[in-house]
Parts: sequence; C-alpha cells; structure tokens
Amino acid sequence: MTKKDIVLEIAERPELSNLTQSEIKIVVQSTLDHLVENLVKGQTIELRNFGVFKVKTRKSRMARNPKTGQKVAIPNRKVVTFKPGLGMKNRIK
Repeated sequence: MTKKDIVLEIAERPELSNLTQSEIKIVVQSTLDHLVENLVKGQTIELRNFGVFKVKTRKSRMARNPKTGQKVAIPNRKVVTFKPGLGMKNRIK
C-alpha cells in the first residue's frame, strides 16, 4: 500500500466528502512529517491501539566482509523500531 492508496481510501469515506484528494494528501504528508520530526528529536511516538515508534541505538560491533573475510568495524547507529499495540495485534490474529 502506498501513500497514494491511503489518500484514495480516505477520500472515499462519506464523512470526508467535503475534502479534496489534494487536501487529504497534505494532511497525510503533514502527519508523517510530524512523526519523523519527533523521532529525529529522540521522542517516542505512541499511538493507542496501533503501536509505538521508538529510536534505539545499536551497539558498535565487529563484522566480516563476506568476499574477503576481512574484519570490519561497524559503528553505533540509530534505528527506528516499531512495536504493535494490543488493538493491532488482536485484529491481525
């Protein structure tokens, strides 16, 4: 599913018939931008019954280049994690 698919599905809802697809796209994009901005600041985003987005730091480690077998140091890095909420877990089951 793409962002365009989301916009089209939201636009089909009868209670939102007064909004155009461009207006809905702006709202969806603004929401996503706001989520990313807060993750960049290191904040946790909790959406009840959906899930929790969190930025975690992965430890540095030693790895191996599969072609040469040479050891390579991988530095610390930040990753976004997602843990589904109870509502989502129950609906997916």
